[in-house]
Amino acid sequence: MLAGELYVADCPELAADRARVSAWMERYNDSASAPPETQRAMLEEALGRVGVGVTVRPPFHCDYGYNILLGDGVFLNFNCVILDVARVEIGSGSQIGPGVQILTADHPRDPKQRARLLEFGRPVTIGANVWIGGGAIILPGATIGDDAIVGAGSVVTRDVPAGATVAGNPARLLRGANA
Repeated sequence: MLAGELYVADCPELAADRARVSAWMERYNDSASAPPETQRAMLEEALGRVGVGVTVRPPFHCDYGYNILLGDGVFLNFNCVILDVARVEIGSGSQIGPGVQILTADHPRDPKQRARLLEFGRPVTIGANVWIGGGAIILPGATIGDDAIVGAGSVVTRDVPAGATVAGNPARLLRGANA
């Protein structure tokens, strides 16, 4: 799965991992009024890396948790979904708006493979100091460069250069890094 190879998501090991994180999400998503240090400890239980000063406002949803790496000062607003069948790295100082979906899970284009419940994942990398507007969707395999801006409601289907501003469906370059 982590190597981007085809896998069956319902294998016993992955099913157990999803059950573990589902129980964690239930606890975390009930923690809105908990002190920040309690929420941080809970994030450290489930996520692969949690930098200093990270805020993840519940509710939050993910597939496994352990493939999510958050740099210092990362902020995820309400209702973020990260399907982390592959690595998701979010750089320091990045701000993710409400309802953003970061998706690494993908499916074969061959209907016979899909019928066998095969899927695969492609990692997503979000650089430092990136701002992703509410309701944006980041598709599998996308890399968003440092200091980029993704407009609200955008669907990012390909890489976004550092310093660029993109918006729309599919997201298109509005302003380049040197504009």
